[in-house]
Amino acid sequence: MSDFLRKARVAEQQMRAIFPATPLQRNDHLSARFGADIWLKREDLSPVRSYKIRGALNAMGKALAADPDQGVFVCASAGNHAQGVAYVARHFGVRGVIFMPVTTPQQKIDKTRIFGGDAVEIRMVGDYFDDTLAAAQAYCAEVGGHFLAPFDDEDVIEGQASVSAEIMAQLGRAPDMVVLPVGGGGLSAGITRFLGEVAPDVAVRYVEPEGGASLTAAIAAGEPVKLDKVDSFVDGAAVARIGARPFAALKDVPLHHVLTAPEDRICTTILDMLNVEGVVLEPAGALSVDVLADLSDQIKGKTVVCVTSGGNFDFERLPEVKERAQRYSGLKKYFLLRLPQRPGALRDFLEMLGPEDDIARFEYLKKSARNFGSVLIGIETSAPENFDALFAKLDAEGFVWSDITQDEVLAEFII
Repeated sequence: MSDFLRKARVAEQQMRAIFPATPLQRNDHLSARFGADIWLKREDLSPVRSYKIRGALNAMGKALAADPDQGVFVCASAGNHAQGVAYVARHFGVRGVIFMPVTTPQQKIDKTRIFGGDAVEIRMVGDYFDDTLAAAQAYCAEVGGHFLAPFDDEDVIEGQASVSAEIMAQLGRAPDMVVLPVGGGGLSAGITRFLGEVAPDVAVRYVEPEGGASLTAAIAAGEPVKLDKVDSFVDGAAVARIGARPFAALKDVPLHHVLTAPEDRICTTILDMLNVEGVVLEPAGALSVDVLADLSDQIKGKTVVCVTSGGNFDFERLPEVKERAQRYSGLKKYFLLRLPQRPGALRDFLEMLGPEDDIARFEYLKKSARNFGSVLIGIETSAPENFDALFAKLDAEGFVWSDITQDEVLAEFII
């Protein structure tokens, strides 16, 4: 047994002091849909609703074992890492100072405070995470604290590897495939290293958000590189640069084993799991389930474990998730229509709508001294092909229109 494997198993046992193993549940809905034996490793059901508690517990516990007088632990996070650190700080009875960007949603601030109680202090610094991180590291050096990194740390990676120890024990055998979400790489590196020793025949597939594919970029470059732009929608996995230590464990992963998931498609998966299964997943937590459609040919008849990494979903985001899911599925479109400024013109347009078409948005301001005016229209329907029929009618009647649904600039400012 390697030193890493031994430490990961010890970490898994030590976690039983504060929470039971998260469930490994067979999902009948997904199994039937993909003709496979699909299990979900429910990290969204940990005490802080994500796997981050594991790395924080292992890293803090080892730091205190080495220096029992270490009384201050510092981190920078706007999400799950902050909550994991807060929970563990209260468990060990030490002071945790958590730096968060001032743009952090109040829901995440409140949950971090609830998990940490009197043990934690939250400091709101910086509009952007880089500023928050710099402030946290400067403060940590000033007070002689211990900085808890979210993923680029050997002790954190060991703690995250405990997920795979539980999977093997709960399933009672090695699965054919494990599907992992990738952000900074701590979870995927830990599980990859663990399985590489105890079950090297298990196929591992990695999935990251399309707007934050840091592992894909690192493998292509042969080293971690910083992405020029990151879409922050999948906030639990949208990382500009994968950690150096995690990448050391993942650098030999074949590029075709790393998949990317479009942010709008992830929204359809979130809604499907919520409406059909009653399972609440945050965008990063839905990554491993979302990519099953891309793996359908590889998983048929196989036993597959998907790690649902988190369920810290703010329901204030639900309207946005629904909107993006509808647009991805072709059930909602926005377009600009050049409408004649005459009585009855609107009625003529409305008569073109089908029985399943519903106006969700309509903005029009009459312009003086003009024959035509521009109208912003949003329409929901029950089947994508209904739009083909509507647009054919508009063309036949000579209306000038433009579909702006996928125009990112207009969508940001108008939709």
